[in-house]
Amino acid sequence: MATPVVTKTAWKLQEIVAHASNVSSLVLGKASGRLLATGGDDCRVNLWSINKPNCIMSLTGHTSPVESVRLNTPEELIVAGSQSGSIRVWDLEAAKILRTLMGHKANICSLDFHPYGEFVASGSQDTNIKLWDIRRKGCVFRYRGHSQAVRCLRFSPDGKWLASAADDHTVKLWDLTAGKMMSEFPGHTGPVNVVEFHPNEYLLASGSSDRTIRFWDLEKFQVVSCIEGEPGPVRSVLFNPDGCCLYSGCQDSLRVYGWEPERCFDVVLVNWGKVADLAICNDQLIGVAFSQSSVSSYVVDLTRVTRTGTVAPDPMQDSQPPAQQPPHPSAPLRRIYERPGATGSEPQRVKQNSESERRSPSSEDDRDERESRAEIQNAEDYNEIFQPKNSISRTPPRRSEPFPAPPEDDVATAKEAAKPSPAMDVQFPVPKLEVLSRPPVVTSTPAPKAESAIIPATRNEPIGLKASDFLPAVKIPQQAELVDEDAMSQIRKGHDTMCVVLTSRHKNLDTVRAVWTTGDIKTSVDSAVAINDLSVVVDLLNIVNQKASLWKLDLCTTVLPQIEKLLQSKYESYVQTGCTSLKLILQRFLPLITDMLVAPPTVGVDISREESLWPQGSPGPHIACLALQR
Repeated sequence: MATPVVTKTAWKLQEIVAHASNVSSLVLGKASGRLLATGGDDCRVNLWSINKPNCIMSLTGHTSPVESVRLNTPEELIVAGSQSGSIRVWDLEAAKILRTLMGHKANICSLDFHPYGEFVASGSQDTNIKLWDIRRKGCVFRYRGHSQAVRCLRFSPDGKWLASAADDHTVKLWDLTAGKMMSEFPGHTGPVNVVEFHPNEYLLASGSSDRTIRFWDLEKFQVVSCIEGEPGPVRSVLFNPDGCCLYSGCQDSLRVYGWEPERCFDVVLVNWGKVADLAICNDQLIGVAFSQSSVSSYVVDLTRVTRTGTVAPDPMQDSQPPAQQPPHPSAPLRRIYERPGATGSEPQRVKQNSESERRSPSSEDDRDERESRAEIQNAEDYNEIFQPKNSISRTPPRRSEPFPAPPEDDVATAKEAAKPSPAMDVQFPVPKLEVLSRPPVVTSTPAPKAESAIIPATRNEPIGLKASDFLPAVKIPQQAELVDEDAMSQIRKGHDTMCVVLTSRHKNLDTVRAVWTTGDIKTSVDSAVAINDLSVVVDLLNIVNQKASLWKLDLCTTVLPQIEKLLQSKYESYVQTGCTSLKLILQRFLPLITDMLVAPPTVGVDISREESLWPQGSPGPHIACLALQR
């Protein structure tokens, strides 16, 4: 009888060059586990089929680096947010731009599609969360509460809630129907990078840079358990589809956790470095990571991973695997999400903001279509994945086969590792990082070739890297060490112009800030304008725009000429700031301006009206109106 071939538990699938410049974001399609979308500093969004070398489609239209991407559940739409704060939605079947959404004032850090309704949620570095109706191209509601950048957004499986994680160390839960925050979970001591809803129960998991994973009960709004001792910041977590465990993509390993009580079921070594996203398909976990312009994909065979408190099935035996162990007896029974029926239902109604943004005119839609293109790079793969097979409804792609596992490098070692061992107690504390069942078949991927070597990094300190390797030959004695000053001087070469610009801008901002601290806003704006640097004016206006009450008519005489320059700028962020300032001026002073323009000429000045509208020493409204007419 032939000896069965022992295959690996985890292996590297492929490595591709995804963009012409650095990759800044990526996401896996959760339904198929076979579709990959990447965003880059080249302002493009590229789509790939896992384990195929060629790009399927390239989406253009953004004018600044793409910071965040997200696919909807059926993998028919993709949304991408840019560094400038703009958001674009593409229809992948029609291969065209669907919507352009404007409103954020800073980088888009996180995006998510509503599971049923035609909504997209966006979180930004401007600390705001916005809910968009992509049918009418409008902002439905704005959620305020975070004090720092919003790093992750997730809709609940029933579409009624939205969870947000931010750099302010908090997790917040928002009620879409009421349009307000339901609860805040403040347990983390570092920035929270990821949140994930349990697929069935009222349970939420959050991962943070404080190297912990916390589980939150969404009925009692309290912490269930906390897993400590992660090897680094937690960036990606994923519940098993049946909800039996949570996978954590750690530095060079996959860890499998339970939460009642907190315990580690298994640890599988995977040389994926800092994994960015996870998906599950055909009992295989797919993980993707990026470094500079390259994207790597990895596979973990979940049939050989312990996911509950029972012993994992032995791959050397033909017997059927044991049934999964039910939840821990002490675990409370939680409510289960109520999803819309298979026949469909009306999407969840959400509270709409009184300041909802109206849909842009059709001319802007036409301009977006002209500026945004979907370049189909691989027509055969595109037709297979995206094109519908009949005119009635979209035919799901045929079920993909599991990726074949390569054989073990050392068969003798694999046989020894595959031998079953007695089950261990399932109550080991997590910080000890002890596996709760037999030792898993842990194998690392073989060392890659020299030309594609991947150097794993631990936290902020690179391994095996020397500054001298990246510097030109310098005239230093062989025995002398390269000091920091010498290294920095070499690195700065070629960047002198940028350093001068940034230093000058910092100095100018310090000058304006010194005036701002005196409380005289008008003088602060005058000083910013006198510097004759639009970037300083933009920075100051972004602050003034945060509080509408700061706007006075005497401020308009100085600001309006600057707004005119901003609206004619080639930079998208400058135009956005100018539009926001002009909108606030009109909202605050439009009735007064209208009255002054339509009123018949009078003899003299209405002193009582002047004194009611203006503080002592301020110019009259007639002067401001003349400025606004410019």
